[in-house]
Amino acid sequence: MLSYSEFGAPDAPKLVIVHGLYGSGRNWGVIAKRLCDVARVITVDQRNHGQSAWTKTHTYSDMADDLVELIQHLGGPVDVIGHSMGGKAAMVLAVQNPELIRRLIVGDIAPVPYTHSQMQFITAMRAVDLSNLSRRSDAEAQLGALGVEPALQSFFTQSLDVAERRWRLNLDVLALEMDRILSFPTLSGAFEGPTLFLSGAASDYVTAEHRPAIKSLFPKARFAKLPQAGHWLHAEKPREFEAAVRAFLALQT
Repeated sequence: MLSYSEFGAPDAPKLVIVHGLYGSGRNWGVIAKRLCDVARVITVDQRNHGQSAWTKTHTYSDMADDLVELIQHLGGPVDVIGHSMGGKAAMVLAVQNPELIRRLIVGDIAPVPYTHSQMQFITAMRAVDLSNLSRRSDAEAQLGALGVEPALQSFFTQSLDVAERRWRLNLDVLALEMDRILSFPTLSGAFEGPTLFLSGAASDYVTAEHRPAIKSLFPKARFAKLPQAGHWLHAEKPREFEAAVRAFLALQT
């Protein structure tokens, strides 16, 4: 089963947070702690990320099945926040298992294929010399020299085990499965529950052209944008992201 951490009262409504590519539940710790006054927040590590198992495949069917197992263990139904790749996994989960989900928040992603590549980051992480690392800043400096921007240097190195001098990311499988990660499966059915597509105003991941595809799968979808935020909206504007989540959850109760 997926590795996860919990924040908040055991008897509070459950809120599961599903991270994106190259992330982990650890990236969501601050937001989880802030939201634990209104929910029992569960931050997961997806397969091939963080403390969860490394597997030979990394499809959205795989990721949705992992989440089904976790939610059944926790006791559903639950609210779900999914960002980017985690948002796609959460969408597949909701459409295929609507009885497990009360409300869904999708962070800056649409149920469509994308053509941009994320391979440059795998190339950069593979190029880091791990043999003499003593602290994360050493790896950040190497990533910076490889052209990775500072915010992503910090983000990636949260998945670095300095003591063991290894990445907590299955870079080989993620590279092999990159085409599937960028794509989106064909789904039948729809999730009829309350859904918020929360995007960064400076991001182009969710556009007006995507709305028909969104509405076909999520008929009750609402849309909101965080000003001056890009794709990593929860990291760039954490307070605003938290406020939007609170407002949506309060609106639907």
